[in-house]
Amino acid sequence: MEQIFMLASFWLGLAVFSAVIAYHLRISIALVEICVGVITAAVAAYFGMTEALGANQEWLRFLASSGAVLLTFLAGAELEKEVLQKKLKEVTVVGLVGFFAPFLGCTAIAYYALGWTLQASLLGGVALSTTSMAVVYAVMLETGFNKTEFGKGILGACFINDLGTVIALGLLFAPFTYRTVIFIIVTAAVLFLLPFLTRWLTRIYAYRTAAIRAKWVILVLFGLGTLAYWSGSEAVLPAYLIGMILAEFSNEDTFWLRRLRTLTVGFLTPFYFIRAGTLVSLSALIAAPLAFLVLLGGKVVSKIFGLYPFIGLFRHERNERWYYTLMMSTGLTFGTISALFGYSHEIVTQAQYSFLVASVIASAVVPTVIAGLAFLPRHLLPEPEEQIKPKYEEDLSEEG
Repeated sequence: MEQIFMLASFWLGLAVFSAVIAYHLRISIALVEICVGVITAAVAAYFGMTEALGANQEWLRFLASSGAVLLTFLAGAELEKEVLQKKLKEVTVVGLVGFFAPFLGCTAIAYYALGWTLQASLLGGVALSTTSMAVVYAVMLETGFNKTEFGKGILGACFINDLGTVIALGLLFAPFTYRTVIFIIVTAAVLFLLPFLTRWLTRIYAYRTAAIRAKWVILVLFGLGTLAYWSGSEAVLPAYLIGMILAEFSNEDTFWLRRLRTLTVGFLTPFYFIRAGTLVSLSALIAAPLAFLVLLGGKVVSKIFGLYPFIGLFRHERNERWYYTLMMSTGLTFGTISALFGYSHEIVTQAQYSFLVASVIASAVVPTVIAGLAFLPRHLLPEPEEQIKPKYEEDLSEEG
């Protein structure tokens, strides 16, 4: 137990350091945490202490996965039904183009330019087709765009994009078995009953029992996440759907939602983002940098050339178009998941896996930094909220 507390203190120390750096550089803390993870892993490898980081210990992987699941839920909870209905054409077109352009482009690049096998090339196309919901939502949260129609449109397009990635991964590689059928049926039943059960639970027990709504939501997230892993899928997929189903309920109490964000962003997601950075092997990249640059360039260029003309149909102001396009060019969560799936099932080699993960993580950093520094649509930024007074902070004895 002493070792776990010491290791957790070290990782949270990296998180605090990342927050300070992010504040002074005025960029997303999620991206800083990824970069800090990369640098930390490189230093640990230089001194032969990679294992001492504990990035692959079960408890740390659980915290990181929990952070991804809760962050994905929060992203889904921001998608109001009315906004999605109003923007259905936009999010569908942008999301589908955002998936197919890099999937086809990166598959062709890996097969013809890098000489990968067809299976490895398809896996690479899937991994590089993603848009990082975790990074995009973290940026939307920090800028305040998550409260605007503009930001919610980006989040909706991200969902369609990543849904295409999950479906492609399942159709091309994951076995469709009776477990998949059970997962789909149970998930559909839970999603159908969830709004009613949540409101019933809130009406009777909330405001009297400590944080019962948070416990209930996390119970459902972990329960369906378990079923997702059992069926060969990923826990973040039902998490996003749960967030969408409960979006109306969640937005009725912004204080409850803010407290859940505090738990997620303050404690869990640093483990996810920093760990994602530690997965990159700088030695492998230094040995063969061309493959990394080709894959990264293929993803970003195919995203930009595919998306920019279509986004122009819905956004005419220059900064809005470029910001939207660059945010859709990011990748992380489903990209690393897809790459790890390919490596675990021997579809790609360890070197190919390193190139894919590095390209995915770099695509989370480079487009986001450029978007924030050069194309931030400041005219769409919401007005700063009035400072919340301490008397509204959560009392552990009751849930407000």
